[in-house]
Formats: sequence, structure tokens, C-alpha cells
Amino acid sequence: MRAISQDTLGGPEVLKTVEVDRPEPGPTEVLVRVRAAGVNPTDWKHRTNGGLLGPPPFTLGWDVSGVVEAVGLGTTIHKPGDEVFGMLRYPLGHGAYAEYVTAPARHFARKPAGIDHVHAAAIPLAALTAWQALVDTAGVRAGSRVLVHAAAGGVGHFAVQIAKARGAHVIGTASAAKHDFLRGLGADELVDYRAQDFAEVVRGVDAVIDTMGGDYGPRSLRTLREGGTIVSLTLSLLDPGLDEEAARRGIRSAAMLVEPDHAALRALVALAEADRLRSEIAAVLPLADAAKAHELGESGHTTGKIVLTVP
Repeated sequence: MRAISQDTLGGPEVLKTVEVDRPEPGPTEVLVRVRAAGVNPTDWKHRTNGGLLGPPPFTLGWDVSGVVEAVGLGTTIHKPGDEVFGMLRYPLGHGAYAEYVTAPARHFARKPAGIDHVHAAAIPLAALTAWQALVDTAGVRAGSRVLVHAAAGGVGHFAVQIAKARGAHVIGTASAAKHDFLRGLGADELVDYRAQDFAEVVRGVDAVIDTMGGDYGPRSLRTLREGGTIVSLTLSLLDPGLDEEAARRGIRSAAMLVEPDHAALRALVALAEADRLRSEIAAVLPLADAAKAHELGESGHTTGKIVLTVP
């Protein structure tokens, strides 16, 4: 099968098309013919520095939408021909930039009805990150006040929709040009980070979803009420003193990595089929143009997700 691999760390040019053996599903696994693979910021970060994967060679990608080709021993929830979507185990289950992938059956769920593979492939990693941060970690519910940083980004635009679906009041940070888009997703208040310091104008929130890192964490503490929660999604940029300062203020500080989650995937399917969750697509490129997809993503000018298609 064809896959996109790299033999060295570096810029987008290190991504090359290679021929490799097609994997076979083991017990409780499925073999999925990939129709589309989502591209996420973690992809180009690992391409550049190896991150949690260590040195190459490796094939990047965690988001998959496709069709079950075969099932392993003991698999009952999927069968050949099923259209599914899901996330390979992060970070060590990488390999979505390929024609086929294998993974535990419960890392996939039925693709939402009414959306294509491109829109489905944009959902898993980013939306599961948002779900696990908002629901499992911060306990967001009806009446909660939530601040989402980079609200128009991959994780951010799902976080806005999931928080709204749970009845929360959502405040987002984004450039002014993206405010109309975010209002269309349900954001209640928006802060143009180029014109205002969010830490000066936002107060009394129950949860902050920090997709930025750096000084966003310490500054966000000023927006939280006592008893609130800040969830950091950028472990490498987490301020070492953030936990101590949060504790001093009576705030919970949590840093999380996304996990495959069959139950949460099914919850996301329900939201998508109820028209309460949609993926914004910034660009669609063929698998062979993975390097171009990374260049576009690293430009920092996209809204929503970039997706690779596998003909």
C-alpha cells in the first residue's frame, strides 16, 4: 500500500510517498481502508522534532474515516463494508497518512449519517480533545461559563459547539475576522486578542480550554472563579508554575492528552446527526500532497481543519 513517511526530521519536504506492506488486523482489531485522514497541528510538530514518537522513520496521522476491509478474531461491533471514523491511539498509534490502517475496533465508531468522509475525518482527534477537556475534565454543564482560546481553530471550533450543546455560555478568543464564523457556531461573547487583553475583560468563568500554551495559562487564571478549572492541551508549553499559582487561587489545573474513546465518539455522532456539531474544512488535498497540507497548516491562517483524501 502507499503511505506518507519520513526518514528524517525537518520541514514539509521530508514527507515522501512510499510503498509498504498492508497491515493485517489482530484479535479485536479492524483493518480500515482509509478514505480521508485529518491533519492536526500535532502532525507537523512531530514531523519537526519527533515529539513523543522519537526518531523517524514513521508515518504521521491519527484521524481516519474509511471503510472496514476486514476484522480480527473476536471483533463484533464492526463488519466488512461498514463506514467508520475514529482516532488511532495517541501518540503511538500513528499512521493515518496511508491507504490502510489497523487499530482496536473500539477506536472507531459508525460514521455519522449525512456527512462525507472528508468531514468525518476532520472530527476525531480535535473533537475528542474538546469533549474530554470540557466534559470529562472540566465537567462543563448547563449554565457553565467557558472560555475557549483559539476558538476558530481545529479544537477550538469543536469546543465552542460542544460547550453550547451542553448549555454553557461560551466566550472565545479569536481575531475579529473570525467572529462572524464563531457566532454562527453559537459563541456568546468574543474577544479580539489583537485589540484586547482577554485577561482584562473576562471574569468569573468556570472553565478555560487553553490551546495556546505560553503565557495564556497564567493569564487565564485571572479569568477563572474560585473552584474553576483550566485545561491545558499544550503539554510542552505548560508553565511549570501554573499548578502552584492555580492552587493558590483555588483553581484546578489539568494537562491532558487525547485518548481514543468509543463512547465519546458515539456522543459526537449523535451531535453531528442532530446538526449540533459540524466540522469546518479549511482545505482538502490528496494524500500525495501531505507536504503542501503541512505548509498550509503551519501558515497559521486556516480556519477549521485540513484533510487529506485517499483515492
